[in-house]
Amino acid sequence: MWKCVSLLYKWRDMTMEKPAIEGGKPVRETPIYYGHQYIDEADIQAVVEVLRSDFLTCGPKIGELEQKLCALTGAKYAVACANGTAALHMAAMAAGVKEGDEVITTPITFAASANCALYCGARPVFADIDPETYNIDPEKVEAAITPATKAVVAVDYTGQSVALDPLRGICKKYGLTLIEDGAHVIGTKYKGQSNGSLSDMTTFSFHPVKTVTGGEGGAVLTNDEAYYKRLLLYRAHGITRDESLMEHETDGSWYYEQIALGYNYRMTDMQAALITSQLDKLPMFSSRRKEIVKRYDEAFSEMPELFVQREIPESDTTRHLYILRLVPEKLCIDRRRFFEALAAENVCCNVHYIPTYYFPYYEKLGYRRGLCPNAEKLYEEIISLPLYYAMSDEDVESVIRAVKKIAAYYARENV
Repeated sequence: MWKCVSLLYKWRDMTMEKPAIEGGKPVRETPIYYGHQYIDEADIQAVVEVLRSDFLTCGPKIGELEQKLCALTGAKYAVACANGTAALHMAAMAAGVKEGDEVITTPITFAASANCALYCGARPVFADIDPETYNIDPEKVEAAITPATKAVVAVDYTGQSVALDPLRGICKKYGLTLIEDGAHVIGTKYKGQSNGSLSDMTTFSFHPVKTVTGGEGGAVLTNDEAYYKRLLLYRAHGITRDESLMEHETDGSWYYEQIALGYNYRMTDMQAALITSQLDKLPMFSSRRKEIVKRYDEAFSEMPELFVQREIPESDTTRHLYILRLVPEKLCIDRRRFFEALAAENVCCNVHYIPTYYFPYYEKLGYRRGLCPNAEKLYEEIISLPLYYAMSDEDVESVIRAVKKIAAYYARENV
């Protein structure tokens, strides 16, 4: 038997391209990473202009960015802030999330989507995902609702919109606030309308690996004036200069009052200027990302060793991440070995995400594995491939070649 297996390995090595991890030649001479910002001269000049101005923070660029986000999405109000995590915390506070409440979210996300509930003293409740779109499953959300449920944080994973119609219907039925974690979603449209104006509140992130960046930065968008006023307070220590909100008579033009407990979640004018400049390029960023995703889908959809993420017809998606999902039954290596084999080809990937309740902090809170089987299975099988605007066609083809090379070499039928 072992002689036969040995002969099969020798036949494979003679007839197939050997992966670099097995001693072959890498498909690339230089590394390519899963994400990278694109900064042009207009971006640089926008920041320089602020540096030469009178305001580095609390200046006019904040309002300019907020107006631009409203124009882009159709939202009535936007509140720029320090980062996407701050945006989620502010949104949870504006929704009135407090101790004793529950907030439903997905485990396939960055930790902040659940942590925002903990910041408010509430308990995150994890609902499982749709196994093909990877977004939170509305039926699982409804099944997780209890009398303590206050809000739902629905993550537009990879940039694909969550199923907003059923989620909005569920939240309306039970009197819940729908917070759309849109860290990945800028540029996406749901039924022809830009995500950002379609939920009670939508949060954005402008981290460098996102489609649009400010280095850091975030925002909360809403159509509700009451939420908007709360968000403004929570961004700036709970302090106001608005006399209509004050409890005491003003002492003069310098006077301000703290009327709530807020945080220093302000964005600088340098960040706002950079993001505003970046938003001018969103159409071309979106178009290029769609081109790359289409090419990846074409290359991988016919390979039995791989599964391509399904997209709902309502979502016209600007993809932040491209998720390569392995089919374990068709491969003789696991995800870790596949990941390492790609790295040996100089294709440097990532994994998004580790289920949030796997973390030791959550284990200490009493969470255990087994809560969301679909999410847990997904985690075991996924790799995030390079996807960003500045990738050349040659870059894209090198990633495809590396994936195909490894999948073919380690396909069960060839071993």
